[in-house]
Amino acid sequence: MQEDIEVTAEASLLPAQMPLSDQPGLTLVRYRADLLHRAMEWSSLHDQELRRRAVKAAAERDVAGLLELSKAYLVHRGQNSLHTSPHTFKAYSIGIKQFLEYAGTNGISLLRPTQREMQQYVAYLLHIGRTPATVQLKVMAATSLYRALSWAGAVDTDPFADIIIPKDLTPGLVKRPPYTQDEVDTVIEKAGLQDRVLILLLCHAALRISEALTLTWDDIDVERRRIHIRQGKGRKGRVVAMSTSMARALKAFQKAAPETPAGARRTTPSRAIFSYSHTTTARYHLKKVFEAAGVKFRGFHPGRKFAGTRLLRQVKDIARVAEHLGHASVETTRKGYANYDIDDLKNELSHW
Repeated sequence: MQEDIEVTAEASLLPAQMPLSDQPGLTLVRYRADLLHRAMEWSSLHDQELRRRAVKAAAERDVAGLLELSKAYLVHRGQNSLHTSPHTFKAYSIGIKQFLEYAGTNGISLLRPTQREMQQYVAYLLHIGRTPATVQLKVMAATSLYRALSWAGAVDTDPFADIIIPKDLTPGLVKRPPYTQDEVDTVIEKAGLQDRVLILLLCHAALRISEALTLTWDDIDVERRRIHIRQGKGRKGRVVAMSTSMARALKAFQKAAPETPAGARRTTPSRAIFSYSHTTTARYHLKKVFEAAGVKFRGFHPGRKFAGTRLLRQVKDIARVAEHLGHASVETTRKGYANYDIDDLKNELSHW
């Protein structure tokens, strides 16, 4: 999937959330166990029965059934198998639902689609204002549906095989710029201790919001100024250096953090840094801080971009910055964070 695409829609392939426990990791274990069990309902079928159910779901446009089939395929044949992230499941679920709605509205046969119809779907997405990057994500989701149908023996072609998606030639940093230094400083000054720590994790440590919200105090080494990311994007772990101001904020926050009373219901795993663990809650808190500071909140990712662009200007070593950001490829860093100084000729042009 494309690097750092935020998903905000509510549709999801995830099972209903289970109660959290004081035991770290138990919710994840339960989630994976439930995911495997539901996927096995499809994979354990005989070939003829698997094909029959898949054909029936496609012919009847059974959205729930097709979503479950797609999830089973990702678990058993996807690149990350059972470790496929909830973010991926959610993004693909949204994309599949949208494609099924389009196919139903336009009378497209799910079992006998043509490449021409799929190219028209791409044209439709561009027509309603979706960016090429978003179209790429939607096509990936629809492709996963057809790979699942092929896995089940319901279809024998991939209608998205030769689809052309135009490239977006506008740099990402122009379309979605990072927060400025003044914006970050102003927001940090207005933030309470917990929100300040989260902002610094995004804007100094360049953590993804999912990485920040799953941190525990066991992952923090204030003395050596290190943050241990146990499982970042692509299930990769890494160690991130923390800034001096972040170390001070974390030390103060840890000292001020109240103990959970015995028998009290927790909303986060034991030893979690933050009192909340969901992106929606984090968005609510940070949006209030930004509004109080008079700064427009543009999401979490501009904070990560702030860290990457500032660090790149400072160290001038794209490989080191890529390591800090947790990018699998230096090319991702080059495309998304380099050459940000779009107005660096202001001084030269000031006397024209």
